[in-house]
Amino acid sequence: MGNDRAERMAGPVIAITGPEHGAFGPRMLVSLAVRLYGGRPLQLRPGDEDQSHDYDGVVVTGGHDVEPVLYAAEPEVEPNYDTARDALEIAVIADALARGLPLLGICRGAQLLNVYRGGTLHQELRSQRRKTSDRWTVLPLKTLCITDQSETRDSLLLSTLFGRGRSRINSLHNQGIDRIGDGLKVTGRDLDGIVQAVEDPSETFLIGVQWHPEFLLYLKNQRALFCELVKRARLHSQQLRGIGDRPRFT
Repeated sequence: MGNDRAERMAGPVIAITGPEHGAFGPRMLVSLAVRLYGGRPLQLRPGDEDQSHDYDGVVVTGGHDVEPVLYAAEPEVEPNYDTARDALEIAVIADALARGLPLLGICRGAQLLNVYRGGTLHQELRSQRRKTSDRWTVLPLKTLCITDQSETRDSLLLSTLFGRGRSRINSLHNQGIDRIGDGLKVTGRDLDGIVQAVEDPSETFLIGVQWHPEFLLYLKNQRALFCELVKRARLHSQQLRGIGDRPRFT
């Protein structure tokens, strides 16, 4: 009885994927955001997909390019792939979708989510840009144009959290989403029309963002992504244990 109560009070476990080595800064910032809203971070690296882990939500973080063989394409740029990480994160995405867990994909994570759903990627974005710079920056110097949910008649998470119109984001990617995966809707683009956010309105929380919100935690709307993720993970956990209310979108 005491252990059950302690488990409920401890907060939901959020799996945070990453490479076997490196990416310490982004992963720690995601962990900070998860802890800020009462979640418990669980770092997962290649090889961990073969082990048993209990988690209530997932963040698939940024990093290496997604290997094009996963979407039946030939390499068009100099290879910068991490096959072991692809295997880990595909397994984690599959598990999260099968169990209905809330999932946030960041940059590469958004791309891999799209590929898992049958979509494809632009292997380089320089040729796609007309109005925006190809320069990488952690600062919010680029413009996000958010899809109004009234346009799609769906309840869209991004416009609910960020509001209508435009917002500011950063940019640390050289690849991006091309053909949209099954069930996903584009909910944000930049000024060149390049996809910046996708989500599945039929899921309780399934969203991929092309920018890096973990570097923008000083902005309330960027923190809101992690706040909502932890909230949905907590509600999902409570529902499985038969306590509390069923998840509600607010």
